[in-house]
This record gives sequence, C-alpha cells and structure tokens, in this order.
Amino acid sequence: MKGVEEAIIEVKDVYYAYPGGYEALRGVTLEVRRGEFIAIMGENGAGKTTLIKHFNGILKPSKGTVKVKGIDTRTKSVAELSRIVGIVFQNPDHQLFEETVYDEVAFALRNFGYSEDVIERRVAWALNILDLQRYKDRSPYSLSVGEKRRLALASVLAYDPEVLVLDEPTAGQDYLQKEKISQTMNLLRLMGKTVVIVTHDVEFVTSYVDRIVVMSGGKVIAEGQPRKILANYAVLRKANLVPPQIVRVARALYGKSLLERYDYLSPEELFNDLRRIMGNTR
Repeated sequence: MKGVEEAIIEVKDVYYAYPGGYEALRGVTLEVRRGEFIAIMGENGAGKTTLIKHFNGILKPSKGTVKVKGIDTRTKSVAELSRIVGIVFQNPDHQLFEETVYDEVAFALRNFGYSEDVIERRVAWALNILDLQRYKDRSPYSLSVGEKRRLALASVLAYDPEVLVLDEPTAGQDYLQKEKISQTMNLLRLMGKTVVIVTHDVEFVTSYVDRIVVMSGGKVIAEGQPRKILANYAVLRKANLVPPQIVRVARALYGKSLLERYDYLSPEELFNDLRRIMGNTR
C-alpha cells in the first residue's frame, strides 16, 4: 500500500448504544492509516454507518475512544473535526439545504471563513470535477438522485478535508455515473487523500481499495486486502455479502480442477493463469 503512513483515525474498543438501548457497536477496534483507501462492508444493521458517524464526532462512544490525528473526539466539536474528516452520507437530501447548487458547495467554505475569491475557485473546481457546473444556478432539489449524490460529494471535496468518508457512493448509480465516481476515486488517490467507503458493491471495491473491513452484529469480523477477503466465502456469508463475479467464476473452475486458486480480482489475471495452466501460450 504505497504512501500509507501512520493512523489518522484510531478506534479502540468502541461501544455505542442508541438512546432506546440498542447496542449498534460492540467492541470495535480499527485504524485508518493516512493515504489509505479502505472499504467497510457488511449487511444492513452491521454498524457501518454508526461507526463512521464517530469519525467526525457526530456520535461519541458510549465506551472506548476514537481519536482523529491523535485528538479524542469527545474534546472537539463536529465542526472542528469535520475540517479533517468530511462525510458524504447515503441520502443526499440529509445534507442539501441551500437554494442553489453553487451556494450548497460554497456553504462549508463560507462557514470556515474562506475569502469569496477562494470560494469561487474551489466551487468551480468541485462542480467541474463532478460534472455539475451547468447546474450551478439551479435548486439542488431539481437534480436527479445521482446528481444530488455528486453534489453532496462536491460540497465536501471543495473544502479539502484530509479524510473523505463516502457512505454507499455507488448505490443507485448507473454505469456512466459509476465511471465518474471511479474517476473521482483515482483523482483522490493522486491527491494523496485518505478515503473510507461504506459499500455493498463488491465489484467496485476490487479496483479501488487497499483494505476491506467486514462488520457483522456491531463487530469487526475480518479485515485484510481485497484478495484475501473477497475470496473468503465463510466471512462473506456471515456478512451477507455476495462474492464478486470473477471470484464466483474462478471458484467454479477451481472446483473442476482447472485452476490452482480462485482469489482473482480481474478477468485478465484469471485468463492469463488459465492459459498458462492449459499450456496455451500463443
């Protein structure tokens, strides 16, 4: 994992119970390292969204500690922590409230005290990156669901937090929109950002993340590189996740003794191994 350094977020033995008494997190320990791309995966109700709400202090642990750049989140406000950790939630309507697309992206920048000329440049950059510039004078509520999702991301990208947390960024997106999100992921990697993605999209994570954290029942049940996690049927079953298509194909061929392993992440890799094993090197 090139460029990965010290932990920027440290979660240690964290428990969290909602006011009604439901315990959503039960002893979660996790590090997010600087420059890392990680995916948090698991079934609905596993505790994924509850966990990421601890990353910028929206929620505070009932027990245990969460530190961001060494700062205990209990000692700082959400506004202070959000300058470091920007979260884009699954439902964009929970984040959009301004009258125009431009003002939506400019809101956090104004709140953080940037000058208007800096705000104008940053808003234009973020809208261009996410193909929203032509909508800058429109109401956010006139956009499609996919466009609203990209707008919520633009509003966070514009103020340039060190860590971006994306809750189900590909949900409800068609192929072209997923491609735009993929391009954004590549840009964030080039910028050296730390990115956490909460997702069920196993196909998407094979290409973009360094590490997968799997949750079930409020606990972390496994973590490791995508090749290790996505070929582990026992872990995936426990988390109600479906293996990627390439793994399913490889496992079927492995079962017929046509492959020596099945932990593939790309068709090209599988094809090259098949050709080698079958002696067809043409």
